[in-house]
Amino acid sequence: MAYAAIGPVADLPIVNLEIDPDGFSRDATLAGGVFPGPLIQGTKGVDFSINVLNLLTDKSMDLETSIHWHGIFQKTTNYVDGPAFVTQCPIVPFESFLYHFNAFEQTGTYWYHSHFKAQYCDGVRGALVIYDSHDPHASLYDVDNEQTVVTLADWYHYVSTEAPLVPVFNSTLINGKGRYPDGPSVALAVVNVIKGLRYRLRLVSISCDPAYDFSIDGHNLTIIEVDGINHKPLVVDSLEIFAGQRYSVVLNANQPIGNYWIRAMPNIGNQNYTNFTNLAILRYALAPIRNPSDDPTSDIPTSVLPLKETDLHPLDATPVPGDPFPGGADININLNVTLSSDFTEFLVNGFTFDAPTVPVLLQILSGAQSASDLVPAGSIYGLDPNKSVEITIPAGAAGGPHPIHLHGHAFHVVRSAGNSTYNFVDPVIRDVVSIGADSDNVTIRFFTDNPGPWFLHCHIDWHLEKGFAVVFAEDVPEVSEKDIVTDQWRNLCPLYNNFINSTSS
Repeated sequence: MAYAAIGPVADLPIVNLEIDPDGFSRDATLAGGVFPGPLIQGTKGVDFSINVLNLLTDKSMDLETSIHWHGIFQKTTNYVDGPAFVTQCPIVPFESFLYHFNAFEQTGTYWYHSHFKAQYCDGVRGALVIYDSHDPHASLYDVDNEQTVVTLADWYHYVSTEAPLVPVFNSTLINGKGRYPDGPSVALAVVNVIKGLRYRLRLVSISCDPAYDFSIDGHNLTIIEVDGINHKPLVVDSLEIFAGQRYSVVLNANQPIGNYWIRAMPNIGNQNYTNFTNLAILRYALAPIRNPSDDPTSDIPTSVLPLKETDLHPLDATPVPGDPFPGGADININLNVTLSSDFTEFLVNGFTFDAPTVPVLLQILSGAQSASDLVPAGSIYGLDPNKSVEITIPAGAAGGPHPIHLHGHAFHVVRSAGNSTYNFVDPVIRDVVSIGADSDNVTIRFFTDNPGPWFLHCHIDWHLEKGFAVVFAEDVPEVSEKDIVTDQWRNLCPLYNNFINSTSS
């Protein structure tokens, strides 16, 4: 079933419940009491006012929470971006915080999730869509609604606070349903279509770890949007989607009436279809209610049009910041990522991100004048305003490929994974990029037009927990002028400190 969408004005309670989406019952932490969390929707230019209420009581998991609105730039509202100890203190039990923001010109497919420790792996994750009544791609599809949002998630049979050194998920959930290899035959998710119509499927990876190779048997998919940015239509028959990424694809329901496998093969873990794992069903109206086949391995199609990131180009001409050669930005930063010898922490240029006790934004608002005044030392990079920035991130750190997400911006990927050449003319624009493997040196560009401390981190949540992150402190002197925080925001840290003191005594 699909849960009712909410927004742009809504309460979002964060609660503990026992759920069994793959047939295995476990305690979870959920947005709105459901998994995935309810779709939050709005239209271009509207104000979002999401009142997050912390109703958590289960001490086997984290009791604090904080919500990030992934892909929303939060211009002038850095304080509601959500990452704990970067832009706010967490919300403690039985308190609430109003996330009020406007996405201005942004439209497309986004998502939201807890940004406190690894809490989103326990269930606090859901899709967010901003609809555009003047969508330039509108002529390409007939149907685009809450029934055409498709979420891909990994699911664990243990709570995040008890995860092993190298966590491995137990099942893949498509729209909140799935199976594990030795589990019961629970119902799979179904996406319903009518022959002759064209559907905008909004594919959202709400994964904590794996990337997924996504395809639908018998159907090509036309990519029209990447991470909230319109791109020129690109026909593929499969695509790899990393944690945090989104694609809108047009599916033309032009095949014989029947049932077709929707496949989401992870790049780690259970990489087969035993017990109908990693599957959902595309079902045409008037088709019989049954599986597409008795054996999903007997008819696996061979992909002949797999997505190559370098084939994606923005719909609108969007100049790449800086000069058209490597190192041609005003600010050029190389981030060298390594894993400690005991496998317990990642280091970026020799420093692991250790969350400060005072959020970076609060440090700035309390008088810090430059990045050098901010902690954690070694993990803060100052960026002057109105500058082109180039970030290079060589691959090679264990546990890859690592999907890297930048808050507060989308970026041009001038060099993609698996590619040694550069595109300074019309590369893909997105907010999560895989840095690949081996000799890859993925390179991104963006422009500093959004004051605030912005997190850059691996979106494998277990890696973020191990310190795979830095903060870009952008235009520090302007932050207090542009980001006017609320009294409720200022109260978060005193409430959090009192909670920590009361629970530790």
